[in-house]
Amino acid sequence: MSVPAWRTRVVTVPNVITAVRLACVPWFLVLLAQDRVVAAGYLLAVLGCTDWVDGYIARHFDQGSELGKILDPVADRIMLLTAAVALLAYGIVPIWLGVLVLFREALVAGVGLALGALGARRIDVTWSGKAGALSFMCGLPLFMWASATSGTAHDIYIFGAWWFALWGLAFSWYATAQYVPLARAALHEGRKARAGGLA
Repeated sequence: MSVPAWRTRVVTVPNVITAVRLACVPWFLVLLAQDRVVAAGYLLAVLGCTDWVDGYIARHFDQGSELGKILDPVADRIMLLTAAVALLAYGIVPIWLGVLVLFREALVAGVGLALGALGARRIDVTWSGKAGALSFMCGLPLFMWASATSGTAHDIYIFGAWWFALWGLAFSWYATAQYVPLARAALHEGRKARAGGLA
């Protein structure tokens, strides 16, 4: 059976955007190390917005690919983990919030690896998982700007930061619960497909 052309695409506009996002992660860390917190926050906000942009382009301009389905969530996870660890280290986000974010990401990644080893098919990212990542990518820059300002500006930033962070927690842990039945189905279908292939 022939493989659809879109599955084998590598160089597409969304994939290029995702690659650029990944390449900017070290720049984010350099800005933080230079104590340029506001600039680092702007960069993180732009990286979060481009996550929506590459998804929109993939859906509406026939730019989807199998590589993109894998690369995009990997880029999201790397950026979120990098930002959460860095902001924890600099004392910009509360410890309990950072721990919840990191624990959830480690849990999902660990279960994903285990399922892959057991022969499960790949599980596509759910809308709630994407919403959770986007909420955090909006909230974390606001925490950064709040840490660098005072007065009314600080109050506005910190309110927005907690608004997005709490929605991020709600969406991301809801997505984690959704993965339980999805993981069972993926494991069953993966084993069934492998058994059929061997037969």
